[in-house]
Amino acid sequence: MNAINITSTEILSDSWYTLKKISFEITANDGTKSTQEREAYDRGNGATILLYNRSNKTVVLTRQFRMPTFINGNETGYLIESCAGLLDKDNAEDCIKKETEEETGFRIDKVQKVFEAYMSPGSVTEIVYFFTAEYTNEMKVHEGGGLIEENEHIEVLELPFGKAIDMITTGEIKDGKTIMLLQHALINKLMG
Repeated sequence: MNAINITSTEILSDSWYTLKKISFEITANDGTKSTQEREAYDRGNGATILLYNRSNKTVVLTRQFRMPTFINGNETGYLIESCAGLLDKDNAEDCIKKETEEETGFRIDKVQKVFEAYMSPGSVTEIVYFFTAEYTNEMKVHEGGGLIEENEHIEVLELPFGKAIDMITTGEIKDGKTIMLLQHALINKLMG
């Protein structure tokens, strides 16, 4: 492994989240050293969940506007996604239970952690914790939609599992975390 020595860190932006420019010296295995610079966007860590109903063979997803996709060619700016949120000061399990209720209206007690992943390690520090949980209609405590004070306008979607899988192929679902969770459900036969 190469030895890394951070020589300086400069904050380029601290508005929505923090963008830093990091200068570092890297020593290769043969002993040669080079100086490099990278920018890293720190938005904190997150959690995401796939809610599934085994007997109905359905999943609950959300649809919301995402500005970065809009400026990168997503005509409407809306993405279909698995429920997710930033950890803030919560642990991943507490965070995803809270986000699930806020965004989807389902109150869940039991979640299963399936893995964790860096989603864009070349530029973003975030690690995302992935969960699944079974849901029933009895767990619905309100309509969901997110928090008004956080300017969230989230549409809750309950879709047949097979249709959700097909939506990956058609390009209707393009969100990486959602694709990973749907494929996890398919590979591990969560629908039976």
